[in-house]
Amino acid sequence: MDSAEPEQTPFSAVTAQTSRFSRQYQAYLDKSTPFTTYRWVGTGALLLVFFLRIVIAEGWYIVCYSLGIYLLNLFLAFLQPKFDPSLTQDEGIEDGDASASLPTKQDEEFRPFIRRLPEFKFWYSATRAIAIGFLCTWFEVFNVPVFWPVLVVYWIILFCLTMRRQIQHMIKYRYVPFSFGKAKYNQRTGH
Repeated sequence: MDSAEPEQTPFSAVTAQTSRFSRQYQAYLDKSTPFTTYRWVGTGALLLVFFLRIVIAEGWYIVCYSLGIYLLNLFLAFLQPKFDPSLTQDEGIEDGDASASLPTKQDEEFRPFIRRLPEFKFWYSATRAIAIGFLCTWFEVFNVPVFWPVLVVYWIILFCLTMRRQIQHMIKYRYVPFSFGKAKYNQRTGH
């Protein structure tokens, strides 16, 4: 008695192909992980092409503004610690625990800086957003007529205010989200 294989439905065929493409895409992303500089150069080139498209087409300023706000939001999440010291300190004060702040003395425990948004996710989200923004510039429905200098000034004001607040937060809670300029110790000697 021969057991006939069940016929593959169109839905299962599409699902299988989608799954295969998804695995290949993830494999390429995994292979690109160690090449940080090349990834960011590619994202910068894509952003340059996007800006050229905006300037040459003389439109889609609202798409550009939206992309700028989204990238600013990603950048702020990249700069912030995963566990906000101000929230931890506020919770510690409410709970009666005064030791819930970042270490400020030599003998206190070292706590490494862990980002709210890791570098790879920041790169991936930014690159995907730029690609989607670039795609949107090819559709007339997204070409909303606006007076673009107002958007530019508003974005600059928003950027300055949020960065000032972020820098004040970094100074107040004594954390530096970047690794350059920090002391590096030799593993053998401890100095």
